[in-house]
Amino acid sequence: MSATRNPSADDATASPTDDLSKEERLTRYLREKIDEGEMYFKSKFIANEVELSPKEIGALMVKLSDSTAELSVEKWSYTSATTWRVEQA
Repeated sequence: MSATRNPSADDATASPTDDLSKEERLTRYLREKIDEGEMYFKSKFIANEVELSPKEIGALMVKLSDSTAELSVEKWSYTSATTWRVEQA
């Protein structure tokens, strides 16, 4: 017997972030959070919300600080982990 795909069952369990790249997922999250102003955060505190590891977030933040014109990304401080400051550019 061959297994058949049940599209409705698969679609129901799919996360809304499944079709976004890691960078797109993080950028979308940051844009939503800074609508009201600047944001300070440590990667480990947002990891679950964006479904990425703190290490992945750190690497993406460095990339975003160099490549995005819509966000102003700055390493703010380092005490046990980097604190990032993000605001609209």
